[in-house]
Amino acid sequence: MKVFATFILYKILGWKVENGFPDTPKKYVVIAAPHTSWLDFPIAILTRMSEGKMVNFIGKNSLFKWPFGYFFKALGGTPVDRTKSNNMVDAVVNVFNAKEEFRLGISPEGTRKKVEKWKTGFYYIAKEANVPIVMATLDFENKKVKISKPYYTTDDIHKDFNLFYSYYKDIRGKNY
Repeated sequence: MKVFATFILYKILGWKVENGFPDTPKKYVVIAAPHTSWLDFPIAILTRMSEGKMVNFIGKNSLFKWPFGYFFKALGGTPVDRTKSNNMVDAVVNVFNAKEEFRLGISPEGTRKKVEKWKTGFYYIAKEANVPIVMATLDFENKKVKISKPYYTTDDIHKDFNLFYSYYKDIRGKNY
């Protein structure tokens, strides 16, 4: 699958991957942005496959119903019920704590719509699971996925978010 995904991503679609997903640590949260189109998902899956690193994801539970539910689960997805008020951060932290190797991909915007402020769940998941955050761009203008080194959060959420926002500052999603 790795060779097939690499061929599609690089040769057919013309994308590039800069840096690649880190080998260590074995657990981290990947934030991929900007999330502006349904096309982000196949680009992310092809990137993950070409890099040979499983990056799991969560998605709204309606995506996991028939006929696509099996497909999304097979790709590493877990459904999330966004209608109930449950402690998603604790649930995901428990998954991190139960596994020796786990990478979770999340869109920090939480939607494909334009937002002024990102959601903070990914940040608190990383903080409470004591894992770093790896930033990945979905730059459609330059057809490039750029992947950062692992970043461990500090005790200053504003400083951390300023760093995240600056990483994505000039990145153009599919729809902007």
